[in-house]
Amino acid sequence: MLSNAGVLLPTGSVMDMDLAELDRVMAVNFRGAAACVKHAARAMASGGGAIVCTASVASLQGGFGPASYTASKHALLGLVRAAAGELGRHGVRVNCVSPGGVATPLSCALMGVGPRELEAMTVPHNVLQGKVLRAEDVAEAALFLASDQAAFISGHNLVVDGATTAVNPAVLHTVGL
Repeated sequence: MLSNAGVLLPTGSVMDMDLAELDRVMAVNFRGAAACVKHAARAMASGGGAIVCTASVASLQGGFGPASYTASKHALLGLVRAAAGELGRHGVRVNCVSPGGVATPLSCALMGVGPRELEAMTVPHNVLQGKVLRAEDVAEAALFLASDQAAFISGHNLVVDGATTAVNPAVLHTVGL
């Protein structure tokens, strides 16, 4: 089962955060995924299975979206890890995939640009040069986590960002790498 619903709303800075919008972001990004996990777990408890949730690099660190979005993705990662611990005895694996910046209709609408423009905006921040993250890359990662090839992987957050969250490019540049 793949839980992939999400919203990314311009909720403002922490000081000006619209709390009604925060509630909406949490309702879709966290509570919606929690409902999917709950019902999938019930259906899979007798025969095992795989649950994959779409999180985000915002589940790892700030700066990839508004605080409301970041908090919702941190909560989702916590849910995935807790569910993996609880559901393992039933043979149910629970993981998440965390993409970096992808030119999806959701992100393009938020930024007010088209897919090519958004892809061009991500290039300067990419550690892995010569490639642009596409939705298909994220789908392949999710399919892997759901497949028998990942039979002993559970509680994992598979980050699909070309090393953007793994290294600090400013430090690499400073030390001449």
